[in-house]
Amino acid sequence: MAKLSTALTVSLMIVTGIIGVGIGYYLTPQYQQTMFSKNEMSLGPADRSVDQRYINAMITHHRGAILVAEQAITTSERKEIRDLAGEILQNEPKLIAELYAWKKDWYKDTRTVRDPIVPRLGDFSPTFDLRFINAVIAHHEAGIAMTKEIRSKSSRAEVLDNADAVEAFLTKSGAMLQGWRKQWYNI
Repeated sequence: MAKLSTALTVSLMIVTGIIGVGIGYYLTPQYQQTMFSKNEMSLGPADRSVDQRYINAMITHHRGAILVAEQAITTSERKEIRDLAGEILQNEPKLIAELYAWKKDWYKDTRTVRDPIVPRLGDFSPTFDLRFINAVIAHHEAGIAMTKEIRSKSSRAEVLDNADAVEAFLTKSGAMLQGWRKQWYNI
């Protein structure tokens, strides 16, 4: 009898899970996308809150750069990496402050955005700088995807100008990082 109860319980759990996923697909159009594209971030629909979502996402993006730079500035032995990390630590807080000002002015939103989870690059080793470069290149690619998306969804001049400036910087910086990766690691 106990074996029958366990089998029945497991079967009911499986059926309930399948029904839950089905209901999720039916009730939430974005559910299917999030199930299969967990690494992709979307700003959602082009509605009246899209600029606010972009601002929050861009704050998170800039905070991610800071968190990775903090690891590199104390760990890397390459001057180029330490200098880049120093620039990030100096410039990103200014960009974040501007975005928070927009949130407050436009939406009366004073909530702080959570820090992202960033890769832990580990202690120094011969591949530390490669780990840093790869992490920042991936970070830049995500930022560029976000700027491209907001261009098709926003009509606010400040947001569009921000997206243009961010994308131009990330593209230039990404090319520099790819050059270092090729020069230092032949990758």
